[in-house]
Amino acid sequence: MITPRTPSGVLELLPAEQIAFQRMLDAIRSGYERFGFLPIETPVFERSDVLLTKTGGETERQVYFVQSTGALEKSREADTSAEGPALPEMALRFDLTVPLARYVAEHEHQLTFPFRRYQMQRVYRGERPQRGRFREFYQCDVDIIGKDELSVRHDAECPAIIHAIFTDLAIGSFTIQVNNRKLLRGFYEDLGITDAEQQAAVLREVDKLDKRGPDHLRSTLTGAGFGLADEVVEQILAFVQVRSTGHDDALARLAEVERGSRGSASLAEGVAELREVLTLVRALGVPESDYCLNFSIARGLDYYTGTVYETTLDEHPQIGSICSGGRYDNLAGQYTRSRLPGVGISIGLSRLFWQLREAGLLEASTGESTVQALVPQVDAELLDDQLALASQLRHGGINTEAVLDGGKLGKQLRYADRAGIRFVAILGRQEVADGTVTLKDLRRQDQFTVPRTEVVSALRVELAQPQV
Repeated sequence: MITPRTPSGVLELLPAEQIAFQRMLDAIRSGYERFGFLPIETPVFERSDVLLTKTGGETERQVYFVQSTGALEKSREADTSAEGPALPEMALRFDLTVPLARYVAEHEHQLTFPFRRYQMQRVYRGERPQRGRFREFYQCDVDIIGKDELSVRHDAECPAIIHAIFTDLAIGSFTIQVNNRKLLRGFYEDLGITDAEQQAAVLREVDKLDKRGPDHLRSTLTGAGFGLADEVVEQILAFVQVRSTGHDDALARLAEVERGSRGSASLAEGVAELREVLTLVRALGVPESDYCLNFSIARGLDYYTGTVYETTLDEHPQIGSICSGGRYDNLAGQYTRSRLPGVGISIGLSRLFWQLREAGLLEASTGESTVQALVPQVDAELLDDQLALASQLRHGGINTEAVLDGGKLGKQLRYADRAGIRFVAILGRQEVADGTVTLKDLRRQDQFTVPRTEVVSALRVELAQPQV
């Protein structure tokens, strides 16, 4: 006999937790749709040549390739080269960005721009499983893609979306931290760090400031790998530790950076973009206490070219970023000659859910069910009537389970209680004769009788009441 075991690196939940997870998915989906985004889905696997266009090294080693047994056998038979077998034709997606790039390039002439899409699907990475990191996980992405150009005003929508969603999720106070890669590049240019590769390396190190601290950053940048002068490193440290404390303070910080510039066009452009984004973020109704400038944020990917975002929980900074993203110049340059700039954000929901659960920030969902009412079988001769009642409730929008096997009523009530079903709709001989239904509320431990014709409206009223 084979011992049943869950594969490592996956988040497999029991029904009560799955309900909580599903509600988070629904809240995110609702938030995206509220801002006018359209849903898409892409296949779980893509052609390997498409998926790996922009990758290599560590990313390629984390890709799960897909191959049927028949194709594998043919590949072995055909392989006579010294280099070994070719890569399989298909691979599982490792994020939703590359599939989006392929999707937009392929359907470019059928889409309306700016194209506003959201996508909430599983992705796969063959990295070593560890606490809170998974091989299979949900990403919930939203992007705005322009044709040839996309106004920086769209960058202000992302913080508004983040604010709306995490307010709805009610997982605690949070701060949306905003920066701009153009401003960072211009700052480093002013310091004499003009080599593109060295700039990118410094940005990656600075992006780790909140995790590793200023002392580690100082020793890294002055060490053999970088060899920056002490004076330069101290200026970098002073700059990247800037955090604004309000909207006016953020604008003042930008003005100060502008005054200290040595003429970098990139820095001036970054300052102007941030100033416009912050102004529109406030106009979109995001409270100034919920967003700030953070000059250390660069996002590790060189993919981003302008505005960047990270969101953290104020009382649980150890969780790290719960939502991130930014602006990019050309989404699908590998697949089309059209220029498709965009901006977007991503919520890694599997990891976020796990972290919230570990931190005790999710409300206990033990005993919760999506079933709202149970129709027990109290008399086998009345089965047709009881099934008709269940259908009546379902047609009225009440999620209803009907008992088909019968048994003692007490046992059926205990089943409903254990399954988290709040209401039991009892239809016995007396109720049939009177044209009524007895509704039993297992949470409040009371019951009442209503006319059969009013049972749906009565249950709706009860379900709408806040639970005590």
